[in-house]
Amino acid sequence: MTSRLMTRRTALMTAAALPAAPAILGATMAQAQDETAQTPPAIPPYRKMQLGDMGVTTLLAANRPMDNPHGTFGLNASDEEFAALSQEAFIPADTSLNFFTPTLIEAGDEKILFDTGLNSAGTSAALAAAGHAPEDITTVVITHMHGDHIGGLMGEGGATFKNARYITGQTEFDHWSKAGNDTFEAKVRPLEDQFAFIKGGDSVVSGITAVEAFGHTPGHMAYMVESGGKGLVLAVDTANHYVWSLRRPEWEVRFDMDKTQAAATRKSLLGMVSADRLPFIGYHMPFPGVGFLETSGPGYRFVPTGYQLDV
Repeated sequence: MTSRLMTRRTALMTAAALPAAPAILGATMAQAQDETAQTPPAIPPYRKMQLGDMGVTTLLAANRPMDNPHGTFGLNASDEEFAALSQEAFIPADTSLNFFTPTLIEAGDEKILFDTGLNSAGTSAALAAAGHAPEDITTVVITHMHGDHIGGLMGEGGATFKNARYITGQTEFDHWSKAGNDTFEAKVRPLEDQFAFIKGGDSVVSGITAVEAFGHTPGHMAYMVESGGKGLVLAVDTANHYVWSLRRPEWEVRFDMDKTQAAATRKSLLGMVSADRLPFIGYHMPFPGVGFLETSGPGYRFVPTGYQLDV
């Protein structure tokens, strides 16, 4: 067969049939590498970006696998529909990897942390890798009070962010303060007197505005961030997966407390993000959790950010 007619697959098959001498050479090289190589560094658990005059850093506080994702996502979809969408997106239908990504915004002298991860240790470690200490945080904003967002508020030594003020939505706090939830009682209740409460349209600081995104929880908040003529949306848990929630926003999610309202919020908020071509950060998106949305069929295709927030 001439090289002109050789296909890529044929070339690969031909290479596989070559004599074993290269394998011997490979073994020798591997032995040499074993003698000198060290374990490669892990991926840094942070990603720093710039939005106008604000610094934006996403923090990988934890990640963990999830079995049977169809038991969580697409509750109103058939097994066949779930498997087909998964295959289309090149992901398995029987397992997934979940990410937990608080966001740090530096605005002037303010260091504002949005959510605190599953526990104090994971978030503190990610902050340290990014060059910050828990004591540096001036404001902690809790978008909603599921355990993976409030878990880092308290550690073995008490409050993790000892110099911070705390902000959350009034509707969210009122719900959980009456719910008899153990995690709320352990992590939030001891700090109750230090919380300030906001509603949709209120500002955390100039340029950071609360957006009501109810449904996932009764008072779930997203945030619009604006600086230097640029915008970004902290969508948090409006969508919990980059395929099963974005490509099919009408699919029900087990953790959405009001599933009908949550689906409506996904369509409205994500529709705005897509139409305005804004970058957004999703708490459970693949790390570093930042991307854009392209309208596609009944939903949206996640487009991971490249260098857009670096230039």
